Amino acid sequence: MPSINVVRLDGSVDSVAVDPEGTLMEAIRDAGCDELLALCGGCLSCATCHVHIDPAFADRLPPMSEDEDGLLDMVDNRSPHSRLSCQLRLDDSCEGMRVTLVEVG
Repeated sequence: MPSINVVRLDGSVDSVAVDPEGTLMEAIRDAGCDELLALCGGCLSCATCHVHIDPAFADRLPPMSEDEDGLLDMVDNRSPHSRLSCQLRLDDSCEGMRVTLVEVG
């Protein structure tokens, strides 16, 4: 089970264990990071689970779908490292990855 570092909106960092059977969004929320709104619950319909992924780990993640890309086009603070955490399942190759929560605006 990989452990990642989640950077909260205030800059503090939490270590979070990620179950490969679940999504990154679920792991962050289960760890008590309620700053990640995830209003649709992981149904790929809102983009409120938007995070910025450590660029060093980008090639270890599944490719972005057209639907995910379309939802990210609607956010104000998209970066080249933006992903929807509800779409990401992580394996041991993501151990130590840094994930930054993004202000939903």
